[in-house]
Amino acid sequence: MLEHLRALREDNDLSQQAMADLLRIHQTTYSDYELGRVNIPIPLLIQLALYFDTSVDYIVGLTNEKKPYIRAR
Repeated sequence: MLEHLRALREDNDLSQQAMADLLRIHQTTYSDYELGRVNIPIPLLIQLALYFDTSVDYIVGLTNEKKPYIRAR
């Protein structure tokens, strides 16, 4: 389960449908991402990290540090 992803969404008062619309996917697919039933494609992980101003590592639970890394240019 991607608890950080769900928390980010809820902290920003967004519905799963709103996130699905942002990512141009079905709501059920987004729900599967949050539940860890389906792996999130890397381009979508990057899009989520940029949208929430965090790191991919935070989204997938490899760190509890919400602050993003210094981004490469």
